[in-house]
Amino acid sequence: MLQRFFIICSGADTLLLSHCSNGEKNKYAGIGATVFFTALMATIAASYALYTVFDNYLTAVFFGIVWGLLIFNLDRFIVSTIKKRESFLDELLQATPRIILAIIIAVVISKPLELKIFEKEINQVLLTEKNQMTLDNKDQIALQYTPKKEALSNDITALKNEITSKEAEVNALYNTYIAEAEGREGTKLLGKGPVYKEKREKHDTALQELQSLKEDNQAKITAKEAELLALDSEYKNQVSTSQPIIDGFDGLMARVNALGKLPWLPSFFIFLLFLAIETSPIIAKLLSPKGEYDYKLEDAETAVKTWVTQNIKEREVILQTDQNLNNKIYNDIAEEDELYSYKRKKARELMQAQADAFFEKQKRGLF
Repeated sequence: MLQRFFIICSGADTLLLSHCSNGEKNKYAGIGATVFFTALMATIAASYALYTVFDNYLTAVFFGIVWGLLIFNLDRFIVSTIKKRESFLDELLQATPRIILAIIIAVVISKPLELKIFEKEINQVLLTEKNQMTLDNKDQIALQYTPKKEALSNDITALKNEITSKEAEVNALYNTYIAEAEGREGTKLLGKGPVYKEKREKHDTALQELQSLKEDNQAKITAKEAELLALDSEYKNQVSTSQPIIDGFDGLMARVNALGKLPWLPSFFIFLLFLAIETSPIIAKLLSPKGEYDYKLEDAETAVKTWVTQNIKEREVILQTDQNLNNKIYNDIAEEDELYSYKRKKARELMQAQADAFFEKQKRGLF
């Protein structure tokens, strides 16, 4: 039962093969088993690859089975269409397009399994890329806010410098009128004279201006600091909003690219393994000698071809004979006087009827 199933998988003619030796049956059962297990591996590989896309087991398994059946049908077609020829070169030319197709199928099957086998290493590469993307994302978002924040910081610094400059001016006026009172500067007279009062009033006026400046500038500084806080909050909000996109950067394409950044040799050996599995039925057919099944298949095909060719030739002969007979019969009839007289009489009657009809039509047109 199992042997028959694998023979069906090989695409061989089960009726012809049933009359062959056990060796022929085992050969084609082995080819069919390779086709079947290749399709099974394709199903597993496609299911995993589609799971990384859809993140749903049922969807991934369903489409994985569809993909496996497609690969099974292609492999079965490739193997069943390779026929043994008298020349190995003819067989190789016949198998070349099928080998190319087998290589493409091997690549498609092996890649998802490579993603699964090297999953931990790929996750490490993706983690590094995500971290770098997070830093780059923060820098790119910061570029949107840096000019505004720098302008606000410069305004705050300018307001503070203005207060500091005014404080220095007030302190200088304070030192001036104190030095005048102590007789160290100015008039050099000890005591609080008119000059002292003048300098003291000037200091008091500057002190009031300083207090007013502090109140005004502090209000402006508070407003600008609030704008800075709002910008910081908006920046953090954009960073947190875009972070899930970076965290979700682990789809099929990202994993394939990450796999490409790993050492190529292990992936290459896995590809060679699947290439060997995929092309083994074709290679087996090319290298195996012409067997009992091949001769019987060739006999059946040539028998049909001969029968069809014979039927075509017979129909051509019948057609030619029929044409010759018809030509001879009509030639003989054409020489009979009785047929000539009959056709001459009918032609005269037809021409008279046409002349009478034309005369009647013209006559009606006159009245």
